[in-house]
Amino acid sequence: MDEVVGTGRLLSLQDRITIADGQVAGLSARAIAARLGRPASTVTRELATYRDPDTGRYAPHRAHQRAARSRARPKASKLAQDGPLRSYVIDALARKLSPEQISHRLVVDYPHEEAMRVSHETIYQALYFQARGGLKREVQAALRTGRAVRKPQARGVRRPRFVDPMIMISDRPAVVQDRAVPGHWEGDLIIGQNCASAIGTLVERTTRYVMLLHLPATHDAITVRDQLVAAMNTLPAHLRGSLTWDQGAEMAAHASFTTATDMPVYFCDPASPWQRGSNENTNGLLRQYSPKGTDLSVHSPADLEHVAQELNARPRKTLDWATPAERLRDLLTN
Repeated sequence: MDEVVGTGRLLSLQDRITIADGQVAGLSARAIAARLGRPASTVTRELATYRDPDTGRYAPHRAHQRAARSRARPKASKLAQDGPLRSYVIDALARKLSPEQISHRLVVDYPHEEAMRVSHETIYQALYFQARGGLKREVQAALRTGRAVRKPQARGVRRPRFVDPMIMISDRPAVVQDRAVPGHWEGDLIIGQNCASAIGTLVERTTRYVMLLHLPATHDAITVRDQLVAAMNTLPAHLRGSLTWDQGAEMAAHASFTTATDMPVYFCDPASPWQRGSNENTNGLLRQYSPKGTDLSVHSPADLEHVAQELNARPRKTLDWATPAERLRDLLTN
């Protein structure tokens, strides 16, 4: 069916009827254009293009049909057709990579194949506008968040101090702060339904490599300490530099952790999550797998290992689109 209402720069059928009526009434192109609220050149061009060359008459319905037929069709999206590029993008979305990560990682994985290039904007267009091309609606679930805007988090509760003296983040050496030397970690817990279960998250500051701690039944200080010691003992000595944590009660045994690992623990200021920025970002990524308010005890150690492997296989902008696993491998082999 022909459009009656125009779309911005395009004339509607009603616009063309107004042009035809104005022509019958003997109005000039300028006067007709004033009725339409458009430039006179629009009316002049319309009459020159669609007036019948034999009769000199302008038929608005016929002109509208001809304009619709001649209108340029949008170029098909790169992702509209099956092929290696489309398959790569769908697989990467299923692994929860962002469109920007996918776009840049294509250059890393296919450095000499121009056909394997797509902008992150094209991927977003294919997700949100099906007619432009291309990706099934259920793939949208792979996007990082369903929220339209960022939701601020309020953390105004002051946590208790510990018996053993704390080393504050302000005393953390510059070599830790500037990420120049690997082996310095940030840690935190994400808490499950009714505070009954938790997952410990550890992020190496230089490589962004992630390790997850299984805490299905309790996350008291002794349990968290033992899990941290076990995780750190899987690493070579040069990757056991320090640990930065907030002032949560789960770190009450920090002194015995330091004794067991020879790793100092630096504590953030209250209500200052940005002081563990890498860890906060990782917690956000982990919530894709374990949403807030769910029972975290359902995840086995094998489940957490699988999630950690997926997170460590994600290309990161801050790593020039390498993955944390690749960067850690380089540290272990050099």
